Amino acid sequence: MFAPSDERLVQRALENNKQAWLQLVKRYEGLVFNYALRMSGSRDDALDLMQDVFLSLFRNLAAWRGESSFKNWMMTIAHHRCIEHFRRRREFADEYDFEQQASQQDWHDPEAVYHGQQRTQQLVKAMQQLPVEQRLVVELKFFQHLKLQEISQQLDVPLNTVKSRLYKAVESLQQLVEAV
Repeated sequence: MFAPSDERLVQRALENNKQAWLQLVKRYEGLVFNYALRMSGSRDDALDLMQDVFLSLFRNLAAWRGESSFKNWMMTIAHHRCIEHFRRRREFADEYDFEQQASQQDWHDPEAVYHGQQRTQQLVKAMQQLPVEQRLVVELKFFQHLKLQEISQQLDVPLNTVKSRLYKAVESLQQLVEAV
């Protein structure tokens, strides 16, 4: 039938309905994991970050006031957990696990899967060389599909700063990928 809205699931989860909480987790675990993977560059760190995000969500579920969508609130928490991760650990892993990145539709063509994984690996390695502020803007714009104004609000920086970071990041990514 129809899937319940995030608002309804949150309400039911606050009433100690475990199924509602699990449904929220299942709905967003891929989004949070992929965000954490792109930001951290490490599958293990991404799993740890995903766990931290959902633990924070669970502990603070009653604090969500509905002023923004649940998804935006959750991704703001994910963003803060990634920043904390970067502050705790300044070095980034050099190797990445991209097994989950290949599309289910491409499995009939192993060569396409391989080339897709190579392109993804090049992009993520290039992203790892960007300053954290630029990497966040790229993630939010191209992977989370947020508008520049939404990015400005989420990061709590002026719109022109977001634009500047995005343009510098795209230029740097283009140079880094072409250099390979």
